Amino acid sequence: MRIEEISGNDREQALKLVLSVFMEYEAPDYSEQGMQTFKDFIGNREAIDCLKIYGAYLDDELVGVIATRNHGNHIALFFVDGRHHQKGIGRKLFEYALEKSTGNKITVNSSPYAVEVYKKLGFVPNSGEQVVDGIRFTPMTYIKG
Repeated sequence: MRIEEISGNDREQALKLVLSVFMEYEAPDYSEQGMQTFKDFIGNREAIDCLKIYGAYLDDELVGVIATRNHGNHIALFFVDGRHHQKGIGRKLFEYALEKSTGNKITVNSSPYAVEVYKKLGFVPNSGEQVVDGIRFTPMTYIKG
């Protein structure tokens, strides 16, 4: 497996993977408003252009994506193709992003589906679940040790 920054036209492929995994695993936990808010975000070129996007590739197939902002200190998107769950791909993506981050902590607004995944990576919830524009999330923080 290789991990590298995704740029140019390959970002569209990454966003297709993100949407596909979102629809399969996360959308069932969201209202119509939440699903539309998410789709609007990944369709917002200006917002996406502000992200550093890294991809995990098996051979030449993109199987996972992590995207950060704020100098790598906030995870904005983190998705692994369902066929490759529980194979360590997410952990490797996170470790790569962790190396690229500049601060002493990383934050994320975790979907309900991913809270346990983030806990396994060492994140701690900052508060209970919140809902903004239909998006359900739990704010979480990882402190570099």
